[in-house]
Formats: sequence, structure tokens, C-alpha cells
Amino acid sequence: MSEIVLVRHGATEWSRSGQHTGITDLPLLPEGEEQALAVAPKLAGHEFALVLTSPMQRARRTAELAGFGDRAEPDDDLRERNYGEYEGRTTKDIRVERPGWDVWRDDIPGGETLEQLAARADRVIERAVAAGGDALLFAHSHLLRELGARWIGLPPGGGGKLVLGTATLSTLGSERERRVLRAWNVP
Repeated sequence: MSEIVLVRHGATEWSRSGQHTGITDLPLLPEGEEQALAVAPKLAGHEFALVLTSPMQRARRTAELAGFGDRAEPDDDLRERNYGEYEGRTTKDIRVERPGWDVWRDDIPGGETLEQLAARADRVIERAVAAGGDALLFAHSHLLRELGARWIGLPPGGGGKLVLGTATLSTLGSERERRVLRAWNVP
């Protein structure tokens, strides 16, 4: 079985402040651009049958700076979770209204359910596996965390058990016939 390499985009203003960033199309900070450039040598020389990116500028720019801008095909299924009314808000702020609220457990008014997020992750996995070789995906924290969780058979919301920093690499693979996380959250 081939491998799927995941790259979370570099830092943005809201990834630094902890604001939920789904549909807001923020650019990378200068620090995020430096992080994305640092990804390039880690991927150099690796042949990929498929390279996909979220259409959001923070992911596309990360792909470009990592050396894959000319090959990265936009895929709407790689967009970050739609946070509805919670877009741009922090968990701390939301918990003032909804004590104990958890993005990996509770609903988001006007937003995407965990089941919808998992279904998108499953479609990306199917597409990557069908590529006939290794795949490279540039996307966002919660979507990639859910994709990793779905890879290893966790239910919708399982991505809450995985942490993912900006501009990190993760590798999904197999051991014998079992799907595994070969590497996770590697700076």
C-alpha cells in the first residue's frame, strides 16, 4: 500500500490566536511562509502520484512554497471544517455561552457536522488510495486530523485525539494489511 503524506498549512493570524478558521481565506503570516519553505527539503526527491491542496490560499501558498504549486490540484473536500456561527471565535469565547463546549463533540450552529467532515475525509482517502502511488495533501488542522483518524478506523470526531501543529508533516501508511500512522505532527 502506498503512503499519504499530509502537510498542514503554515501559520496564519488566526492559527496563532486560536480562532476557528474555516471559510475565512486568510493569508500566511511571514512566519508561516518561512515554515512552508522549510517543508520543501523534507519532501525533496519524493515522487508523488497525486498532489492535492485545499483551495484556500493558506494551503495553496504552503504547497507553492514547499515546491508543489505547479502540481497541486485544488480539491474542495480538503477545505477546513465549516465553523458556521463560530467562525473567527475561540473555544474560550464560545464556552462563555456554552460551558464545556467541545469542537470534537458538540454541534456548531450553522456549521458542518462531524459526520459531514468525516465523509469528506473518507472521499479524500478514497481518491488518494486510487492514485496508484504515494499522495501528498496540503490542508488544514481539523480536516487533516479527522483524515488521520478515519485512516486508522476511528469514528467521526476521532480527530480530536490527534494534535497537529502548523507546517507539520504526517504520514499515513500500513503495516502488513493494517492502516497505521507512520509519522504524525513532525515539525
